[in-house]
Amino acid sequence: MTVTSSESRLQRELSYRRELEELTHRIHSAESISDILVNLTDRIRKLLACEALTVYAVDVEKQELYSIYKVANAKQVVRVPKDPKSIAGYCALSRETVTIEDAYDEEELRTIHPKLEFDESWDQAFGFRTREVLAVPLLMEKYLLGVLQLINKREGDGFTEADREAAEEIGRTLAVAFYNQNRAARATPAAAAEGKRHKFSGLVDRGLVSEADVAAAVTYARNNRKDPARVLMEQHRVPREEIGRSLSDFYGLPFYADDGVQTVPEDLRERVPDEFWRKNLCAPLSKRGGTLFVAAEDPFDLEKIDAIKSTGIAANIEIQVALADDIQAYLDRSFGKERPAPIVEDDDRESFVELLEAAGEDEEESEELEAAADGFIVRLANRIIIDGIKAGASDIHIEPNGEEDPLLVRFRRDGECYNYQEVPGEHRAALVSRLKILAQLDISEKRKPQDGKIRFRKGDGEITELRVATMPTAGEGNEDVVMRILAASKPIPIDRLGMSEQNLEAFKEIASKPYGLVLCVGPTGSGKTTTLHSALGYINTESVKIWTAEDPVEITQRGLRQVQVKPKIGFDFAAAMRSFLRADPDIIMLGEMRDEETAGTGIEASLTGHLVLSTLHTNSAPETVTRLLDMGLDPFNFADALLGILAQRLVRTLCPECREEYRPGKEEIQELREAYLRDWPEGQPPDLDLSSVDSLHRAPGCDHCQGSGYRGRMAIHELLVATDPIQQLIVQRQPVEKIRDLAIEEGMRTLLQDGVWKVTEGHTDLKQVKAVCIR
Repeated sequence: MTVTSSESRLQRELSYRRELEELTHRIHSAESISDILVNLTDRIRKLLACEALTVYAVDVEKQELYSIYKVANAKQVVRVPKDPKSIAGYCALSRETVTIEDAYDEEELRTIHPKLEFDESWDQAFGFRTREVLAVPLLMEKYLLGVLQLINKREGDGFTEADREAAEEIGRTLAVAFYNQNRAARATPAAAAEGKRHKFSGLVDRGLVSEADVAAAVTYARNNRKDPARVLMEQHRVPREEIGRSLSDFYGLPFYADDGVQTVPEDLRERVPDEFWRKNLCAPLSKRGGTLFVAAEDPFDLEKIDAIKSTGIAANIEIQVALADDIQAYLDRSFGKERPAPIVEDDDRESFVELLEAAGEDEEESEELEAAADGFIVRLANRIIIDGIKAGASDIHIEPNGEEDPLLVRFRRDGECYNYQEVPGEHRAALVSRLKILAQLDISEKRKPQDGKIRFRKGDGEITELRVATMPTAGEGNEDVVMRILAASKPIPIDRLGMSEQNLEAFKEIASKPYGLVLCVGPTGSGKTTTLHSALGYINTESVKIWTAEDPVEITQRGLRQVQVKPKIGFDFAAAMRSFLRADPDIIMLGEMRDEETAGTGIEASLTGHLVLSTLHTNSAPETVTRLLDMGLDPFNFADALLGILAQRLVRTLCPECREEYRPGKEEIQELREAYLRDWPEGQPPDLDLSSVDSLHRAPGCDHCQGSGYRGRMAIHELLVATDPIQQLIVQRQPVEKIRDLAIEEGMRTLLQDGVWKVTEGHTDLKQVKAVCIR
């Protein structure tokens, strides 16, 4: 039996993958970087099918490349500077994969870099002939850990794209392993054969412990998740001050010894959440001028140092080495178990423009300038929030671009975004960090979205909450920030929702039923929750018990027991609904029916004697029926439970200050007629006589509406009442068109028709109505 070429290739691929998996395991389980360089290089060479291979690691202290190889029974170390004079050095410097077809071709080398050379002495010493070279940088995120250099493809005419991908895959594995080994090596006597010192070498030098004692302490600490320093103090009776002296000598930094009294200065406590310091095992000690003094357990951890710099507290960071236990004790004493969310205070001393002008004109000495910049970012963040609230914005958008491009601040008001101000690009990172600090978010995490809250206290003492969302965007380190202003408010009386008389009476009637299901549908931000709270306000009496589950709780009213859901801990709408049913409810409101479980539980509750109100994201009232049936709900139970569905949209209204009456042309009246009669049943006279309309309203724009002609918003509605014929169509799973046609015959006015009605009453214009109506 013969094996086809495709089967042969598959077998080779499977064999390669098995070998790669085993090699990856060996790399990650190696005892040290030296173990990888000496004992695993040959296996990597065989897997990558090249004649020679060198793995270089980065010497963190000297910032140069080194590799180790065996000659007889002795280890030899070769070192290469990170510069463009060698292939490995250039690869490390450029952080890019380098492919060379002929290492002896000087012209080819010069096209890569004018200073690039090939050292022939290696070939001469070993009687070898180097041809092609493939060099891959070992990178983990932004850190360079080493270089993988392949020489001469064993078969074929040179390295292919597949060889490059394989080398880069191994390179990523090596980078992760080197990164983890470097972290472990900071706590261990690293590679004595390489002559390297570790942070406890001072204890060995002074005869307090032996190298074997240190190695045993580190192993015990690793297995029991303890600090090696703590193990040395407890098991080997090493004085704390001696450990501090050894750490200071190794890192070349002062040692911070916790005195049991000192705490984080008050002004620094409000700047960065204590979770950030605990996560990075460091703590702020003090700030003098433009310099922040920080105690850190591992001053060589560049990732943590970068995270501290990104807080924007100060331009300069001075590190002191400290024990992990001391840092934890210091933070516990400073912050306690719980820390209240920071509050932004209303401050009208400077306008936005004055802030930017003051920042540009400051010409003081460097330390004073850094401190001023620090204060400038704080005031700038406050100013943006304050102006957004005072402008009546619903959302504030922070949109950074490159360092040379200005950061754009936009406000959303009445459903429309507009540019508010621009901030110089050099402040983008600091401003975003400041907002994340206020929202108690992790400022070192820039790769994934985060959510938080800011509390703002107005001059009158009233607190407004802002829901903050960050999103990583294109560009190096760019993050957008969107802040939704959650202005706590009271419910709007149901008679002031802007409903037509017909819709208002029908909605009051279904909301007053003792049990059943009432839905309010539409896109995000269309006022659904406001409408349901108005309905609750209408039926809220001392004789009924009302539970609500919301995310977030924006509107509060007396007599309601309101619950904030927390999906992150498993307390979602479905869980809240199940709990409510055990808490003697009469009326239940759910912020949203997001899934079959929530919808099914809601219908079950409405069939067992409870009035259930909820929202859903659908385009129209009839479409809501098919959406819920598509979720898997039983059509018989759904039809029995449903009382009505109210679809709504928010349209911008004409500015009352500059609104004026005018006589429309025939084309405009015809456009209104076509819009209103589009879904009207044939042969049935319309309930709105557009032929008698001889005047409409428009707004040319004024200072009150910033020249837009619009100010404020109102709702347009579409109310489907679940009559017996409608329920019969639901049971039969009839298409949405049949449900819509029957509802219109029974008197339902569509969103577009209700919008046209409000145009004729002078509230808005047809352009705004069409902007929010799909049909």
